[in-house]
Amino acid sequence: MSDILERAMQVAKAAAATGWETTVDEAEQLRAGGELLKKLGAAYYAERHSTGTPEATGHALRAVEAHVSTHGNGVLRSA
Repeated sequence: MSDILERAMQVAKAAAATGWETTVDEAEQLRAGGELLKKLGAAYYAERHSTGTPEATGHALRAVEAHVSTHGNGVLRSA
C-alpha cells in the first residue's frame, strides 16, 4: 500500500513541476468565462424577447469584461 502512495506522490510532484497546476487554473478560468458568456447570452436573449432588461444585459457584459481584463481574452475561444 505504501508503494502506491509513494508512486502517487511522485506523480503529483512531477505534475506540479511540469505546470499541471497552471493547467488546472486555466481550465477553471475557461469554465468560469464560459459560464459568464452563457449568462450574457441568456440576458441578451431575455432582453430581446421582452423578459429581460438592458441593465441585466449590461451587468452580464461588465462581468465578462472584468473576467477578460483579469484573465485575458482566451475565455472567448471556448465559447
